[in-house]
Amino acid sequence: MKKTTVLRTAIMERRAVVVPGCHDALSARVIEKCGFEAIQVSGFGLAGSLLAKPDVGLVQMKDVLDLTWNIVQAVNIPVMADVDTGGGNAINAAWITERVITMGAAGMNIEDQVFPKRCGHMAGKEVIPAEEMVGKIKACAKVRDRLDPDFIINARTDVFAVAGLDEAIRRCNLYLEAGADLAFIDGIRSRADVERAVKGIKGPLSVNLMDAITGVKTELIPIPELARMGVGRVSIPVASIMVMHKALMEFFTALKNSPTGILAGQTRWASSFEDYTTFVGLKDYRKLEEEYLPKEKLEYKYK
Repeated sequence: MKKTTVLRTAIMERRAVVVPGCHDALSARVIEKCGFEAIQVSGFGLAGSLLAKPDVGLVQMKDVLDLTWNIVQAVNIPVMADVDTGGGNAINAAWITERVITMGAAGMNIEDQVFPKRCGHMAGKEVIPAEEMVGKIKACAKVRDRLDPDFIINARTDVFAVAGLDEAIRRCNLYLEAGADLAFIDGIRSRADVERAVKGIKGPLSVNLMDAITGVKTELIPIPELARMGVGRVSIPVASIMVMHKALMEFFTALKNSPTGILAGQTRWASSFEDYTTFVGLKDYRKLEEEYLPKEKLEYKYK
């Protein structure tokens, strides 16, 4: 079964399929290894890992596409891209959709913010007119229908923070009518809001739980409850970059503060060299070298 079909089937079952966010190919591989069904590229995570900057529209679209390609190639589960506002107008968004589909992504998030955009849980968001976003969705849907009808277009609205839930639901329905497959109200607040949205939206809803620890602005609701409500997808987009930040800060702080300058024997801080190199496939590459490289080079390489 195609990855797009796998993702579409899971979302349309409305069982709150969990789609964590990754910030690079390695974090994507970790999420896959831990048993998740699908993964998404985190724009928040890309901004942090690539530039050490906040998610305020600083990452260039070429970099987004290049990094997304790396992530798609690193895993065997479906990957949803994050194309922010689509790179410009409806024509730009259609072209980006074609690029994302042809690289093998199973879906994408596109949002109705004014560019430069910002993380959905930050203050100061602005949105474009709903009619303009409808045009973007129609253009993207036309590309989807031509290249792969199972590809998922997740239409995100950030209008909740600007004009409230009723306008968010109205926009979601407009976007679904225009050809989106999934609707996403970012920054939605409470369980009651989610319940209203599920009932009012004429298609599957995506809910963003941010790090799955605090939820930031959104109330943390257990996944089984979201499934009972009929939520289609649960996004946990920022956990990978936040966990990485905390782990690196704690390790290098301990290393700097160590009287000896080392942390001898404190294996809790890191994977072993063997575990890590096995995880990234070193043994497979050695087999290829043994098959194709001259013997004298192997003896030199591994003696």
